[in-house]
Amino acid sequence: MAPDRRAALTAGLLFMVATAASLLSTAVERPVLTGTGYLARIPENMDRVSLGGLLELIAAGTSAGIAISLYPVLRKRSEGLALGAVVFRALEAVMYTVAAVITLSLPRLAQQYTRAAAAGGGFRAAGDALAGVREDAILAGVFAFTLGALMYYCVFYRSRLVPRWLSGWGIAAVFLLLTACLSALFRHAPVTSFTILILPIAVQEMVLAVWLIVRGFRPSALGPGSPPRPAETWTSNTTGSCADSVAASTCAPTRL
Repeated sequence: MAPDRRAALTAGLLFMVATAASLLSTAVERPVLTGTGYLARIPENMDRVSLGGLLELIAAGTSAGIAISLYPVLRKRSEGLALGAVVFRALEAVMYTVAAVITLSLPRLAQQYTRAAAAGGGFRAAGDALAGVREDAILAGVFAFTLGALMYYCVFYRSRLVPRWLSGWGIAAVFLLLTACLSALFRHAPVTSFTILILPIAVQEMVLAVWLIVRGFRPSALGPGSPPRPAETWTSNTTGSCADSVAASTCAPTRL
């Protein structure tokens, strides 16, 4: 398998896993960890919280893996943007890991909260603080995602490695997600509550994943090392034949 095809296949699989893990973690955790009284709900939903934390860890690892797998291909078109995508998606992975660790620590705190009714206020304050840090970490991770994703979608659009309608969709969806992040920041609300603004990029990345797995990068955009297109081969052969004919007619001895 060619390196570019392997990179497309790996990135497509990672896109699919990362998007699915992020959406599933939100669906699993949100009914338990949002609103008042979440510490009292956690002991009854320990499996859901643990599964949510595991999915967050999976999303963290695959997020960094996407940019790393795309780097060898993208750096041939724009090394700066390719490296920037790796940096920001790695930062996203760090933030998601922080959020996952906090998620996995909440069940123990919730158990202590239910056992020590007299000290409930102290445990509630600790839980609120951890939940706040968790939401801030997720928001910071999504901000990092928007910057990293915008970088490689710009390279995709300029290089035509994937169809422009697909990379253009990604750029527009990233700006919608950025709007969700800014709204969450100034309204002090979880970014996951802006579902309408998040959905376009989730759908786009699943479509991109399928495209990369099935079709890969466009051969005409891969540059040196990719097989020439039939039109290019015909032109080359025709040019060569014409040149040979001219040379032959010029070098042939003239009969008087």
